[in-house]
Amino acid sequence: MPQAQAEKVRPDFFDFYDYPSVGEDDWRYMFQSARVRSLETLMLTHGVLADMANAEDFASAMASLGGTEYTLPQGGTSVDLEAALQEQRADIRELFQSLMLDERIVAVFKSYDDFANLRLILRRALTDKPVGTDYSSDGNVPPEVLVQAFEEENYVALPEYMRQAVDEAVLAYYENKDIRSIDHAIDRMQADYKLSTARQVGGIFLSNLFRIQIDLTNVRTMLRLKFLDADQRDVFLAGGFVKLERFRQGLDLGYEALGPLFFGTPYYSIVDAGAGYVATSGSFLKVEQQCDDYLKGYLRSTAQITAGPQPIIAYLLMKEQEVRTVRLILTAKRNHLDRRFILDRMA
Repeated sequence: MPQAQAEKVRPDFFDFYDYPSVGEDDWRYMFQSARVRSLETLMLTHGVLADMANAEDFASAMASLGGTEYTLPQGGTSVDLEAALQEQRADIRELFQSLMLDERIVAVFKSYDDFANLRLILRRALTDKPVGTDYSSDGNVPPEVLVQAFEEENYVALPEYMRQAVDEAVLAYYENKDIRSIDHAIDRMQADYKLSTARQVGGIFLSNLFRIQIDLTNVRTMLRLKFLDADQRDVFLAGGFVKLERFRQGLDLGYEALGPLFFGTPYYSIVDAGAGYVATSGSFLKVEQQCDDYLKGYLRSTAQITAGPQPIIAYLLMKEQEVRTVRLILTAKRNHLDRRFILDRMA
């Protein structure tokens, strides 16, 4: 990949220093907000997660969860653990759906599973493999409806955002028969759908949240492309706070120049630490941890809201991240990974 001196990029406009605004109160959510505030006190502390990461073995890490909602019966196995984690996630999503007054917000978060299912079934269908039946049932579209649509090649039963994603992904794939084109096309359609829904719902919280997620995805993409020495400049997602030319220019610079390139943006420390870790260890653990940390910081800033959908959305995302972290630590312990790598990945 060519190395070049950093050229001037047009400055991005930020009306915030660390995190964008979370919006205003919505007093229709008084009860719902109070409910999640009480539930937040039961979430695992960083100390508990650190004790798990520093535990000697899998059994000791499991013991660190004693007295929490992740506690397993005596003699519980890894299969029992995975079932318990799946149940936790299902309970969180069910609670979220029951507390949220706007069905459009519920639908946009359930669509994460729709797009994940779509990636899988398109990869199979376009490479002439059986479409299978192992799809998530947590989306807006039941798996059997999705499978039938692809088997009959009739997508009228799918919502518009999925039909558009199918069209874009198929066109992208047949341009060069590159399976990765499917993921890039779906990523773009998912980002567009999320931002469109945020505009329909109104307020600024959802829009700011989704724009942050787009930026963090682009940071990850930039570092992965550099690591692979790939010059794919059309795969970055539009709609974030940072202009795409900054990420594209990052592909031409050395790892040591990436931090300065993002100086003046809220993501300077993420890029600087993540790029340094990739350069020295060839691993993306640090950038994943930094991205998770930044997103969690924005979600925690919803504490300034007394009532509104913001605390409920924040609780959903932070609780799902907690479940992923517990799974990550225990999986690492079961496979005897170095605790340093576990700590580097923890948000």
